[in-house]
Amino acid sequence: MSDKAYDSIKPIIWQDDNLQLLDQRLLPAEHRYITLKTVHEVAQAITDMVVRGAPAIGITAAYGVVIAARARLAEHPDNWQRAIEADLSVLAQSRPTAVNLFWAIDLMREFIKSLSTSDPIAALLTKAQNIHQEDIAANVKMGALGAQLIKEPCAVLTHCNAGALATGGYGTALGVIRTAFADNKITHVFADETRPWLQGARLTAWEMVQDDIPVSLLVEGAAAHMLKTSQNTDKPIRWVIVGSDRIASNGDVANKIGTYALAVLARYHGIKFMVVAPTTTIDMAISSGADIPIEERSTNEVLGFADQQIAATGAQARNPAFDVTPAELVDAIVTEKGVVLKPTLEKITVMMTTL
Repeated sequence: MSDKAYDSIKPIIWQDDNLQLLDQRLLPAEHRYITLKTVHEVAQAITDMVVRGAPAIGITAAYGVVIAARARLAEHPDNWQRAIEADLSVLAQSRPTAVNLFWAIDLMREFIKSLSTSDPIAALLTKAQNIHQEDIAANVKMGALGAQLIKEPCAVLTHCNAGALATGGYGTALGVIRTAFADNKITHVFADETRPWLQGARLTAWEMVQDDIPVSLLVEGAAAHMLKTSQNTDKPIRWVIVGSDRIASNGDVANKIGTYALAVLARYHGIKFMVVAPTTTIDMAISSGADIPIEERSTNEVLGFADQQIAATGAQARNPAFDVTPAELVDAIVTEKGVVLKPTLEKITVMMTTL
């Protein structure tokens, strides 16, 4: 199952000395890659959600640094390391919530400072490719760790898309689902549509279909009903499994808008809530979710759909892209370094400082 998922869904490809991204805005109707040749194109692709998901954004940014370095080296061979700082700022401004973006930029910046090779572009490309491959390996490991928490066959519910499309490959939340399905622990997946971009309908459902995993779509408003009524069926939902774009040091979790509501519903109905994310998503520099910047996107995404206005003329809208789930509503945070049950600052600190 893992090999199939890894080989069949590749959202990020470096090919012919250029970065190619699977345009996720077009899925599932069209499977098209776009080629990016400048750092501004990379930043715009992140902003416009050609690529989305915290790990995938970080990987894309790392390749973006390679593209920027190639251009700066050609223009300023003697001081390209200084000139590239402007490009790193452009990448950093593309989306504010996903901490992996800043992690990848900082990692590449420090690597640039340490370079002592006659071929810095090759070295930077190898670094970016290592980040990419390490993410895939981490996802497979998280898949195994998260699947171990599921003790009996059941259905699960997920929100947004935390699959291969949101990462380097295989996925975080969907990585757990893939592994657990292969182990006969998951019988069915319920996926929220995830408005207003419909990542659940367009992306998560598509990924599950690609791997022949049974999936049913829900509008967000149906989640409470399904959590309650599924308990008396042959598809009882026992876990809500989601990803994350940033986790505070105390275990508060920022994820796609609607995740907080699911956590509240899960707790009320006695259903476990699992967050799956690499340690690069954990921001030890912030003490709680109150410190996580929440991106507000264009209100047009709420007022209209597919370039057509659907709301009443004159209506206003709010469009926060994320919300924060308090740590006390989280039963488990699964990372490549281990599992933290009922997360606290102390537990997360121990995990992050353990080799």
